[in-house]
Amino acid sequence: MRPPFRLGIPVLAGLFATAAPALEFALPTQGDTVVGEAFVVTPTPDNTLFDLARYFDTGALDITLSNPRLDPWVPGAGQRVIIPTEYILPPKPWRGIVVNIPQRRLFYFPPKTARRPATVITFPVSIAREGWSTPLGDTRVVGKYKDPAWIVPRSIKAEHEAGGEPFPDYFPPGVDNPMGMLAIQTGFRGIFIHGTNKPWGLGLRQSHGCLHLYPEDAVQLFGQVAAGLPVRIENRPLVVGIRHGGVVMARYPGVSEYPAAPVGLDTLRARIAALPPRAGPPEELDWARAKALLGSGSALPVPLAVGSPLPARRLADAPARPYTHPPYGSDANQASPPVRPGSAAGTD
Repeated sequence: MRPPFRLGIPVLAGLFATAAPALEFALPTQGDTVVGEAFVVTPTPDNTLFDLARYFDTGALDITLSNPRLDPWVPGAGQRVIIPTEYILPPKPWRGIVVNIPQRRLFYFPPKTARRPATVITFPVSIAREGWSTPLGDTRVVGKYKDPAWIVPRSIKAEHEAGGEPFPDYFPPGVDNPMGMLAIQTGFRGIFIHGTNKPWGLGLRQSHGCLHLYPEDAVQLFGQVAAGLPVRIENRPLVVGIRHGGVVMARYPGVSEYPAAPVGLDTLRARIAALPPRAGPPEELDWARAKALLGSGSALPVPLAVGSPLPARRLADAPARPYTHPPYGSDANQASPPVRPGSAAGTD
C-alpha cells in the first residue's frame, strides 16, 4: 500500500489519552525468554471473544486458540475465558521491531535509557490473506504517515472486482481508509505497519502484505518509532523459550505461502539445545507431550517438564476476574477503546 502524502512525526496527545495501555514488560533476566501472564475472565453475555481480544490486546488468533470450546461470537453467560497474554520472545537480538508471521505478533524493543529500563512492548497483527505474503528478512523503518491516503494498486483492485466487488482507485484519509489513521513504512516495497478500518479481524489473515494493528496500538507504536529503526520479519510457527528456568514451547498454524518451516521433534530438540544456559540440573522433558503439541498447536507457552501442568489445567483453578465493560460500538474503527477504571477519555 502506498500513501501519497509524507508527513513528519505528529503530536498525538489526544489519541494517546484514549488509547488502551500497551502490553509492556520488563525484559526477563536469569536466562528466561517469556513475558506476561495468562489469566481468566468472566465476561457479560453481550461481549464476544473479539471484544475481549481487542481490550486485552491479544488478537483473534490467540484468544480463539486458547478457548477452542467457546463460540467466539457468543461465548455464553458465566463462561470462563482464558486471556492468553503470555508470550515467548523471539530469538535475540532484542532490538527494534520483530514480527513473527505465524504468531501474528509484533515485538518492539525500545532503546534502553537512564530513565527507561530494558522492556518489550508487544501487539497483535493481522497478516496477508491467502495468496499474498509479507517479505521475510531484515529491513528498517523508512517513513511515517499521519492520516494517509491510499492509491489502490491495480492488482488489489482487480482482485476485488473479480469477486464482484466494486473498488475505488483511491481512498482519501479517514476512518474508512483501509490503511487506518497512522502508517509506518518499511524498507520492503509497498509494505507498511498500519492501523485498519476492520479491527474485528485483527490477528487473522486479511491484508495484502501489510501488517495491520488495532487503531489504538498504531497510535502507541507510531509515537515511539523513528526512521532507521531495525525491522525483522520471521516465519517461526514453532517457538521455544525458558520460563522460570524450565523449557516451554508454542506451536502456531503455518502460513502456506512460505516454504514449509521445519516443526518436527528434531527441530524442537535443536532449538531447545540453542536456548540460553540454565542453572541447575537439566530437567526431564515430556517428548510425548511435545509431539502432540507439534501436531495440534498452542498459543500459550506449554511447559515440557515431565509432570508439569498444562496451561488449561493450571488456569482451571485460577480465580476469574469479572469483565463488565460494554462491547465495542459502531465507532470501533477509531482509536477509542472502552474506558478502563481510573482512566479518562480524551476530548479529541
